Amino acid sequence: MINHKPLILFITFFFSIIAFSQNNPLFAKDIEAQRTWVDSTYKSMTLEEKIGQLFMVQVFSDKNESHKSEILKQIKEQHIGGVIFSKGGPMRQAKLNNELQAASKIPLLVGMDAEWGLSMRLDSTYAFPWNMTLGAIKDDALIEQTGKHIGEHCKRLGVHFNFAPVVDINTNPNNPIIGNRSFGEDRDRITKQSLAFMKGMQGAGVMANAKHFPGHGDTDTDSHKTLPTINFSAQRIDSVELYPYRKLIKEGLSSVMVAHLNVPALEARSGYPSSISKHIVTNILKDTLGFEGLIFTDALNMKGASNFSAPGDIDLAAFLAGNDVLLISENVKLAVTKIAEALNNKLFTEERLAHSVKKILSSKYKLGLNDYKPVDTKNLIGDLNRIEDDLLYEKLMENAITVVKNTNQNLPIRQLETKKIAYIKFGNDDGTPFLETLKKYTKIHEIKADKLDELLLQLKNYNIVIISLHKTSDNPWRSYKFTDRELVWLYEISRTNNVILNVFSNPYSLLDLKTTENIESIVVSYQNSKIAQEKSAQLIFGAIPAKGTLPVSSGIQFPMGIGFQYNALSSLSYGLAESVGMDSKKLHKIDSLARVAIAKGTTPGIQIVVARKGKVFYNKSFGFHTYNNKIPVKDSDLFDIASLTKIMATVPLIMELHEEGIITLDTKISELLPEYKGTNKANITLKTMLSHFAQLKPWIPFYTATLDANKKPSQKYYRNQKDDVFNVEISQDLFMRGDYQDTIYDIVRNTDLLGRVQYRYSDLPYFILKKYLEKHYEKSMAVVIQDRFYRPLGANFTTYNPTEKFSKSMILPTEEDDYYRYQTVHGYVHDMGAAMQNGVGGHAGVFSNANDMAKIMQMYLQKGFYGGRRYFTPETMDEFNKCHFCINNNRRGIGFDKPQLGDAGPTCGCLSMTSFGHSGFTGTYAWADPDEEIVYIFMANRTYPKATTNLLLKENIRTNIQQYIYDAIIK
Repeated sequence: MINHKPLILFITFFFSIIAFSQNNPLFAKDIEAQRTWVDSTYKSMTLEEKIGQLFMVQVFSDKNESHKSEILKQIKEQHIGGVIFSKGGPMRQAKLNNELQAASKIPLLVGMDAEWGLSMRLDSTYAFPWNMTLGAIKDDALIEQTGKHIGEHCKRLGVHFNFAPVVDINTNPNNPIIGNRSFGEDRDRITKQSLAFMKGMQGAGVMANAKHFPGHGDTDTDSHKTLPTINFSAQRIDSVELYPYRKLIKEGLSSVMVAHLNVPALEARSGYPSSISKHIVTNILKDTLGFEGLIFTDALNMKGASNFSAPGDIDLAAFLAGNDVLLISENVKLAVTKIAEALNNKLFTEERLAHSVKKILSSKYKLGLNDYKPVDTKNLIGDLNRIEDDLLYEKLMENAITVVKNTNQNLPIRQLETKKIAYIKFGNDDGTPFLETLKKYTKIHEIKADKLDELLLQLKNYNIVIISLHKTSDNPWRSYKFTDRELVWLYEISRTNNVILNVFSNPYSLLDLKTTENIESIVVSYQNSKIAQEKSAQLIFGAIPAKGTLPVSSGIQFPMGIGFQYNALSSLSYGLAESVGMDSKKLHKIDSLARVAIAKGTTPGIQIVVARKGKVFYNKSFGFHTYNNKIPVKDSDLFDIASLTKIMATVPLIMELHEEGIITLDTKISELLPEYKGTNKANITLKTMLSHFAQLKPWIPFYTATLDANKKPSQKYYRNQKDDVFNVEISQDLFMRGDYQDTIYDIVRNTDLLGRVQYRYSDLPYFILKKYLEKHYEKSMAVVIQDRFYRPLGANFTTYNPTEKFSKSMILPTEEDDYYRYQTVHGYVHDMGAAMQNGVGGHAGVFSNANDMAKIMQMYLQKGFYGGRRYFTPETMDEFNKCHFCINNNRRGIGFDKPQLGDAGPTCGCLSMTSFGHSGFTGTYAWADPDEEIVYIFMANRTYPKATTNLLLKENIRTNIQQYIYDAIIK
């Protein structure tokens, strides 16, 4: 039998010399031009220049001039072929890179470790999630996008090779160096994700590098410090560790990094590093796997290599093994000498040298270095920190966060009115974004205690306890474990409480849990970034769906691939403007106008929330509680919403009764309240009075009749202390006679009607409806609206009489009253008629913040559905949102205001007639637009210190901001 093997090896070697073959990943599109440039460049080089091309030295952009001088010296004297940039900053690196390239006869090949982005090495650059986090994502298109974005960043900074992706299969939880850098433990899943990452990055014009060959995943030692051993059979390594390489090579992988490992099954010499093993590098990687791209050693200054052999010798050994690029040599000058001597002594041939050098030159041509251009530093930092990167990061975290336990479908949290939730923080890093986002959905009480007994006593009052473990995400190697104290506390808390555990760290942290029997729900959020915390809180309340699956096994309880999925509950989520088709740059106009409004004295404080497609993308506060500039407005602060009370309290209760068939729009006032029979208002219907089309007077100053001759509160009606008779709290230390409320209702019932039927805005329907509602429910309207809407919606900052629940430091004052109460109106309703009803009016009295108002408006926008619950049908919402009297030039819906029919009106004029909302005397504004799916909330206390001049309205601040919102829609 004829042995054909030598002939096959010769043919393979021949084609590898010229660095061109049919599947060669170093091909350029213009192959002939590439070959010509490579050949001519190679021929023009001296031997030292050729050998110098093999070396890629480490460069720091944060070091001093002596470091730079040393690199320049190596470029000029050792003719090095490339540099690998390490720590520093992007601007410094760009400038240093340009200087080094200018000094090099042949442009340098520039590499970096940017596994999760340039921030792996550089400040002021973007950090994408670690591979372990990406491993939880089922959508490979997102992984490809990540590779693309990282590639774009690298290319923008003049980096040609990114030493990524890590394709190690991390089957050892105690691996000190891979861990979070691996996509997981399943070879098929890792291969798919690595391939997606590679395609994305190489599609951006940056060459990928699969590492660490032949596989660094199952070891408990660090090759930076010693030589790890991989104790598997050759069959196991071939079927598992080499599997990703085999697939990536077929798809055009540009390069491979060979690790410093002791692999007895592949290298017979004991303790012989894989990086200098010819059998591993040449026989397996090049011959068996057919790899024709560049082969890099791992850093030769790592102890896994440097402990084995002296500088120079280790470089030569690595070259002889089949490596093309010698990474971070400890002594380039000595290594060049050693390799040159070896060539002279015929330890290898000129063809072997040409093989590697021409591959390096081919790479440079493919990367465009034959026509090298310096890095442009203009807008460099901005280009490396783009809004599209933030958008991708949001998507990645939304898809990665994993629910690994969900007893009785505890998540997402529903029926908020029945939940009393406590929060406890574990870990050594910040958890503020998580807690603050949780608070956007319902009332959360953070519990702190020095002793466990004290903590358990406090927790008796709660039916859900959220515990989060926050471990730093500074780098992927930081400790992720629970402390012993945290474990004891977790076990004890979960014995007596319904616990949701959220781990903002490596999923291997779950291995610390000896039992999870009493822990109802467990969420793995992987990293402790701000976005991860915000998204995880949203997932807990069902604002975003649960999608992730565990990329590694965390003990028997949590096998790889576990992940409970659930859909979103149609609650408001929070994210970036561009994610819902809005231009964040154009939205900056809102910031500017809000500040101008405050500077002009239109209002001391402002809150603005804007949502689209169910996502809040703008949520900001401006100014201070008053013009003394002492207390800045916070997102959680409460405003007197004034007439917004009509659609935030009275209208939803009326809609509910309409839905139940208890009333209809044709129900007459005399049917609601029998005392109206025989009056001039007996036959007025709900439809006409809530459309402000019932001849009712706009407003009655009830308070004026209770003032004395000096226009001060009369002793006949008021006292400074509360008692059984004077029991209506008007404001601080001022109490009205309780029986005067009957007088108010009598005045409303007996007052004359206007002369003719026309549109005329009126508060009086809401006095009538308040009395009806309280009679129907036999409860205060304040209690009814809380029970039926605010608590279920999680609108826990929305209430009548806010000082009963909140500190005045959270409530903005509304006026310096010098005509009725003669004091600062602070924490009490500004509207006099509502104040005379003990702060609970159908037309005014509610206090809230913009976030809570957005929930209610979003519920309306979703036609009665929010947070997994239906409050009323779409048909009911449509009926109340209908303009029943547009033909009579009355724009109003049933309770809701509508856009102007002519030139003037309540909106910017840029919305359709399907939109609806309301405005309030204190400067508040709420509007929803079904066509564009936009909710806009504006909160202000423009009545402070005086309500007489409405500069906010005069300057069109609210509607101008509304116009800016619509201008920002990306067409």
